[in-house]
Amino acid sequence: MAALLDNSTSFYDYLFEEISDPRVKDWLLMKNPSGILTIVAAYLYFVFIFGPKYMKNREPFKLTYILVPYNFLQMLLSAYIMFEHLDSSWLRHYSWKCQPVDYSWTPHAMRVARGVHLYHLAKVSELLDTVFFVFRKKNEQITFLHVYHHTMMSLVTWGITKYIAGGQITLIAVFNSFVHIIMYFYYMVAACGPQYQKYLWWKKYITTIQLLQFVFTFFHSLQVLFYDCGYPKSALFITIPNSLLFYFLFSDFYFKKYNKSSSSKQKLLASESESRIKANGFKKH
Repeated sequence: MAALLDNSTSFYDYLFEEISDPRVKDWLLMKNPSGILTIVAAYLYFVFIFGPKYMKNREPFKLTYILVPYNFLQMLLSAYIMFEHLDSSWLRHYSWKCQPVDYSWTPHAMRVARGVHLYHLAKVSELLDTVFFVFRKKNEQITFLHVYHHTMMSLVTWGITKYIAGGQITLIAVFNSFVHIIMYFYYMVAACGPQYQKYLWWKKYITTIQLLQFVFTFFHSLQVLFYDCGYPKSALFITIPNSLLFYFLFSDFYFKKYNKSSSSKQKLLASESESRIKANGFKKH
């Protein structure tokens, strides 16, 4: 029993101390996984159990005065993360083929690591998206895709910050932050009220950009198999399967949401046209 405990302790130390990035150890949520796991568990409990029970006999909250500034701040945060990664890395001296992680304590390496950590904290803050859906009783928005995406991004970015805070994967954060600037701008306008719905005809194009993001993530990550720069190939076990799964899930969402709605509209128009033809035919007689 003692030997088993010693082995468990040794494995824990190895996993969360020896092979992790020592620079991030004392940063928020980064000492061990207990913090992020607690947040994710509380998130899932609220979304599926506590939240629905609390809202069962209540009217939906409008939350306009919370949603508008929240989405605006998320938009600003995404813009800052995107430009921070571009300025510190990809517009200067990073390789677009394969970029290793700089584990040094130099000002530049620390700036990149802090950018990765901020990206993780942004994904944690985005869990509030679902919380607001629960309070507004937007149950149709709380899909498997939505919850899985938010949960996985919180967990995956924790692992990225803990072990590979920099290098190749930061370009994915640039693309993802760009998508979120557009997405949160859309949410901000939508939260202003129904009178602005006529300006939101471009919603489906957000999903199109997200699909392009996953294609980019897949091929950008795949480059590590062909260019050896020292970037850990083990990271591909996270990025490639997730990019493929997200692409499949978002494609399925796009088809169900937009292709079917287009087909329904076409059928409705055809039905109305047929009714008019029949009506005109009866009038002639």
